[in-house]
Amino acid sequence: MSVERNDGLSPEQYAALAAFRYRLRRFLTFSEAEAAKHGLPTQQHQALLTLAGHAGSGPATVGLLAEQLMIAPHTAAELVSRMVEAGLLTKARGTQDRRRAELTLTPHASTLLHDLTEAHLRELRDLGPALIAALAGGAEKATQSPPTSPA
Repeated sequence: MSVERNDGLSPEQYAALAAFRYRLRRFLTFSEAEAAKHGLPTQQHQALLTLAGHAGSGPATVGLLAEQLMIAPHTAAELVSRMVEAGLLTKARGTQDRRRAELTLTPHASTLLHDLTEAHLRELRDLGPALIAALAGGAEKATQSPPTSPA
């Protein structure tokens, strides 16, 4: 099927975006399956990765999870409670602000995340070049001037 629009976008740009989205979906599907293989719901895997990768000046908190996972604060608090119950996180009163809970991965969670991260990095090494090529193809064409119609 061909897209017939005079919007300045080429069939190649549509194809590049479609290829990029397909490859992203493949990676996300892989990620979900890999987390499930380790007995971890996807959102908990994302939370562990967020906490382990936190490079901010302050400690990791429920608010950080809410922001990074793009979920409501009360949803993040419920997620943290489930993860504490599952033995994945510890929660302690903040040293600077006692109203905040500081979150830390347990040794079990660190081991799980290490294994998952290795698998994800292998997958990205395989899938990465195709993702980059698809993205570059669409971005390259998007920066070119749109064709002008004859006067």
